[in-house]
Amino acid sequence: MIVLGVILLILGAVLGIPLLSTLGGVLAIVGVALAILGAMGRGLGRSHYF
Repeated sequence: MIVLGVILLILGAVLGIPLLSTLGGVLAIVGVALAILGAMGRGLGRSHYF
C-alpha cells in the first residue's frame, strides 16, 4: 500500500493530476499507519481470532 501510494504521488506530480497525488498521499499515510500498528502487534481486523 505504501509503494502504491508513492507511485501515485509521483505519477500525479509528473502528469499534473492532483487527484492522483491526493490518493497517493492518503494511501501512503494509511499504509504507514497500518505498518506501525502491525509492528506494535496491534493488527487490525479479525486476525486475532485465528
